[in-house]
Amino acid sequence: MKTIRQKEQYSISDRLWGGVGPYSETRLIVETRILDDKVSRVFVVVEVSINPYTYEYIRIHRALFQNDELVQQLLDHSEYRGQSFGYVSMAFSDEYTDEQVMENAKRAVDWSQKTIIKMHKFVMQSFNKEKIKN
Repeated sequence: MKTIRQKEQYSISDRLWGGVGPYSETRLIVETRILDDKVSRVFVVVEVSINPYTYEYIRIHRALFQNDELVQQLLDHSEYRGQSFGYVSMAFSDEYTDEQVMENAKRAVDWSQKTIIKMHKFVMQSFNKEKIKN
């Protein structure tokens, strides 16, 4: 597990992943589980990776998002996986049994994207208010 001191060795731009602005990812994954010599089940997973700076900055200002359930869930259920992977959370997971599962997953991707964009905008607005230097 990384300590705060180890996290601080990276510049703000490194911790944003995007250089001059925040960069995060949303992934729609089709996970095929193979047991012995055949496919046993297929799952659809939505996973998000939030850059370390954005996650930690939003966590510090969590009270400003107290009525935003999706931001609160991301803060509560993300796990730090190091500088390269940031804070990772699973936004959706279900066995692929019919097309409705994929539709639900796509909705989770949309919610995740909107939530991350809201978080990024907050960070960018903060940069404009107080010129943060590396």
